[in-house]
Amino acid sequence: MPRTLSTSDMVTPGSLGPPPTEPTDGEQAGQPLLDGPPSSASLDTLIQHLVPTADYYPEKAYIFTFLLSSRLFIEPRELLARVCHLCIEQQQLDQPVLDKARVRKFGPKLLQLLTEWTETFPRDFQEESTICHLKDVVGRIAPCDEAYRKRMHQLLQALHQKLATLGQGPEGLLGADKPISYRTKPPASIHRELLGICSDPYTLAQQLTHVELERLRHIGPEEFVQAFVNKDPLASTKPCFSDKTNNLEAYVKWFNRLCYLVATEICMPAKKKQRAQVIEFFIDVARECFNIGNFNSLMAIISGMNMSPVSRLKKTWAKVKTAKFFILEHQMDPTGNFCNYRTALRGAAHRSLTAHSSREKIVIPFFSLLIKDIYFLNEGCANRLPNGHVNFEKFLELAKQVGEFITWKQVECPFEQDPSITHYLHTAPIFSEDGLYLASYESESPENQTEKERWKSLRSSILGKT
Repeated sequence: MPRTLSTSDMVTPGSLGPPPTEPTDGEQAGQPLLDGPPSSASLDTLIQHLVPTADYYPEKAYIFTFLLSSRLFIEPRELLARVCHLCIEQQQLDQPVLDKARVRKFGPKLLQLLTEWTETFPRDFQEESTICHLKDVVGRIAPCDEAYRKRMHQLLQALHQKLATLGQGPEGLLGADKPISYRTKPPASIHRELLGICSDPYTLAQQLTHVELERLRHIGPEEFVQAFVNKDPLASTKPCFSDKTNNLEAYVKWFNRLCYLVATEICMPAKKKQRAQVIEFFIDVARECFNIGNFNSLMAIISGMNMSPVSRLKKTWAKVKTAKFFILEHQMDPTGNFCNYRTALRGAAHRSLTAHSSREKIVIPFFSLLIKDIYFLNEGCANRLPNGHVNFEKFLELAKQVGEFITWKQVECPFEQDPSITHYLHTAPIFSEDGLYLASYESESPENQTEKERWKSLRSSILGKT
């Protein structure tokens, strides 16, 4: 965890940086701006550090970190407006006669910044006003080199294409995610067992990886910040954003769906031998997910098998070869803050960095734990210091975690998709928790008074029986 900085840890002057701005509270007049990432600074200083000049361009890591975290303090459209205004003002782009030599040094840097911004955070440009800002500032430098206008056209084309792709989000795949209550065994026209569609564990692990990467692709890095937006005490009384984490939430719903799907498939068969076969099948699928680097599906499968309606099936588990399952459980054991899993994740991340094939590049982290890590980072350190400066060191750590995830989610899936399997994963009926308990009790009778009373209650409420 990065520590909360004291006033002695403020920005130190650098030898090379953009032109100085007017001093703000806590900053000395005439102090040059930053050389390298700051520990903390005023929001105005950080914005200025983002603005390129003829002789300066911010580091790529700084651009990503600031664009990611700035939305806690200022809306992206307002930030873009301020950046464009500073560019126009500092480069005197509002003058009737431009310094063409200087503009030709500045122009490529401006376009590079806008390209990085639109590629990494395309949703920041969904409003027409943001596109107007882009066209205005580039239109001012275009007379110095017509190539700028062409590059701007290419940038906007790429942006519109990316927004169109992101608009086809995974939410539409969630139509069957709402659990159904178990009433009677669904007819074959509604429910087919997974083993009848895919009996090869490695193939199912590949198809699960396909689904995971497809859903991850739609999660923007900004959603990790917006999920934990709190009121900025120095800004307005309202949060900068709300309801802008749909893709992140959809991915969490997918994890929950997979847990319930696993439990449903296990509890559905009437005979314990068939149930044991389903359990062993999912153990093999989970092992293949581990080998691939798909830790999210791995954890969902283990969680599904550990749900009470499944774990209570003692006669069924007695027929299962559980050694492989216990090994997988050990890998995902929450003890020591998931120490074993974190070791395995580091191994997969290292393999990805040195990969010789796309297959070796796959790293799909256990998503709920990633969210938890980011949450505690956010809660453990203040966004601002007592003097009002932005605690930038905190956001460097945040950007490190999010940036690693963004690298992983951009990996192209090397496995060919099987539409029949992925369709089943998305649409197969799943039981609610009560439905799972009822199916479990009908498979193996209640063993104690508590279970008997619950079974009786479920039969009455779901089946209308006493």
